[in-house]
Amino acid sequence: MKVLVLNPPYLPRFSRQSRSPCVTKGGTFYYPYYLAYATGVLEQNGHNVKLVDAVANEWDHETTLKFVKKFQPELVVIGTSTPSIYNDMSVADAIKNSLENVHVSLVGTHVTAMPEWTLKNCKADSVCIGEYDYTVRDLAEALEKNQNLKNVKGIVFRDGKKLVRTKPRELIKNLDELPWVSEVYKKHFGKKGIMKYFYASLLWPQVTILTARGCPFNCSFCPIPFKHSYRARSVKDVADEFEYIQNELPYVREVMIEDDTFPVSKKRTIELCKELIKRGIKLKWSCNARVDTDFETLKWMKRAGCRLLCVGFESPEQSSLEAVHKRTTKEMQERFMKYTKILGLLVNGCFILGLPGETKETVKKTIEFAKKLNCDTAQFYPLMVYPGTEAYEWAKKNGYLETEDFSKWLHENGTMRTTVSRPGLSSAMLDEMCTLARKSYYLRLSYLIPKFFQMLTNPAEALRTLKSFKVFWRHII
Repeated sequence: MKVLVLNPPYLPRFSRQSRSPCVTKGGTFYYPYYLAYATGVLEQNGHNVKLVDAVANEWDHETTLKFVKKFQPELVVIGTSTPSIYNDMSVADAIKNSLENVHVSLVGTHVTAMPEWTLKNCKADSVCIGEYDYTVRDLAEALEKNQNLKNVKGIVFRDGKKLVRTKPRELIKNLDELPWVSEVYKKHFGKKGIMKYFYASLLWPQVTILTARGCPFNCSFCPIPFKHSYRARSVKDVADEFEYIQNELPYVREVMIEDDTFPVSKKRTIELCKELIKRGIKLKWSCNARVDTDFETLKWMKRAGCRLLCVGFESPEQSSLEAVHKRTTKEMQERFMKYTKILGLLVNGCFILGLPGETKETVKKTIEFAKKLNCDTAQFYPLMVYPGTEAYEWAKKNGYLETEDFSKWLHENGTMRTTVSRPGLSSAMLDEMCTLARKSYYLRLSYLIPKFFQMLTNPAEALRTLKSFKVFWRHII
């Protein structure tokens, strides 16, 4: 079957795959890695698949539709996000209007949370709920064999005028069965395409992979659809993929391990680090981590080539951390930073302003605490709430949600905009405080002078800093 897996056109450099989909202020542009994994699974099962990132290609709606008509797919899988959902549904409608016998299926966290709403507001034929790699595989097989879609687990589909929700799909147990996403990038994007993706904290060019899925924690603002379900690839499979990247993509300078929390299993993390060292892997890599990662684990990570940790500090206020079920403390945060500085690990610190129960004064404390920690890079976000999260329900229940027009989750330039407004802490005030936080953080001499010397002594760090600073400076001004 001919299948098109599509990251649909929208704003320039809009990242649907980010936890808070937007156009970033540091120039970061995410791979559509979940779409890429699904592409690999479809290819494993013999389908003729094209993975197209219309945003990376800088295609508009007309150019995208022209490609679709030329390719003539029988199934189109479209990635979506909350802020872009109206656009994404319009792309689905345009494809349905242009091709007679095409089945259009939408995937992503937004449609997972609101499948019936989605199908009532567009012409798409189905929605895949949650982890969709095997769902789109089974959907393609059922369509190819003209079978009843009721037997495809994990979808909501049209049956005449009715919407039918099928049985839930079990999460993938053996992640080693999945293709290496780096192979998919090489085949569908090539070197030229890979160079289009950029992560402001990483050496460029980079590739993004997953070594595990799910997270044992339950932060109330996080939109991932499979919490409490940590599943990991084998150490051998991950090390094999690192070898593949090192040998087959020699221009790649860093690997981003985009697991929700990479070092969550100390035993596995250390085993993997030892295996990378044993194999002589020279690639630098970075990952998402938590502040409760211990010194021994961090030491092995550093030895194995880890360069940077992306960490959600969120706030130093214990009441704020408890309100979002973070299960961390200020003391953990300070101890973690002490460990990383001893080991020479860089940190990209993430801070959320306006968590439940916060005031203008506690937000100011968060900003000052961020400066005290002095991470290599820092991100300041207003509280963003997405359908399917506890934070979204909290905002709705308390009358704090300004609108349910999902396009309002962005400013006109595509940067994120909170829609949560409370007495004494409006959405406009939170946006303004995020801007002030960035200025006060990045324009300190105590930040700029060490950064200047870092650039002088390390050309690779200078390249990524200058590349992100070009974009970021406009927002600072």
